Amino acid sequence: MQPLEPNAVFKGLDLSDRDFTDADLTEAVFEDCRFEDVQVSGAGFEGARFKACRLVRCRFAHAEFREARFEDCVFSEAQQGVAFAFSRLDEAVFARCDLSFARFDRAGLYGVSFEACNLRGSSFIKADFAKALGRSIVRTAGSFAGSNLELADLAELRLPGGDFSRCSFREADLANADLEGADLREADLFQASTFGLKLARADLRGAEVSGLDLKALGSIEGLRVTLDQQAALLTAMGVEVSAT
Repeated sequence: MQPLEPNAVFKGLDLSDRDFTDADLTEAVFEDCRFEDVQVSGAGFEGARFKACRLVRCRFAHAEFREARFEDCVFSEAQQGVAFAFSRLDEAVFARCDLSFARFDRAGLYGVSFEACNLRGSSFIKADFAKALGRSIVRTAGSFAGSNLELADLAELRLPGGDFSRCSFREADLANADLEGADLREADLFQASTFGLKLARADLRGAEVSGLDLKALGSIEGLRVTLDQQAALLTAMGVEVSAT
């Protein structure tokens, strides 16, 4: 049996029955591997690479995934998603992954990047996109560009300046989230719950904003929209817009 150790390469293996507790798999490579019903606690996957892997019905608790990369991986099956609880995923990259119904529970996500991922029905419970760089300097970073966030629970999410361009938020919960200064160009906010959502200085040019009630938002100062979006925004506020 191939040992679980740093820099190891695993290809085409079913690793579902392995015990990953406290394993050190720094910089390991996993290609076309299966992880099913795996419960992982305290393992280190810093800088690891996962390609075309299936990680379904798995739970990663207190695990380290800093700078890990996942490409074309599947984390969901029959509406059951992966769980990352109290894990560190700072600057991790998920590219074209199916993360439907994933749970990021108190996970560290500073600088994480979701590239064209399916995050339908996912939840981010007290997820932390911030990093302290000094006694009084705290920065936030994260990107969801081109991802599907329909039905996602993003309530109270704090990611000012984040990249949400071309994302779908249909029927997502964005209540009291802080997306000030975020890139929301060409995003779809149709039927999203946006009460208390902070959008000051955010860029919504080209976004689907019908139904977005500016009066119910937490902040709007410096919000960027185009002229052809005005009618939809005014209508949502109860203003009758006439062509003449």
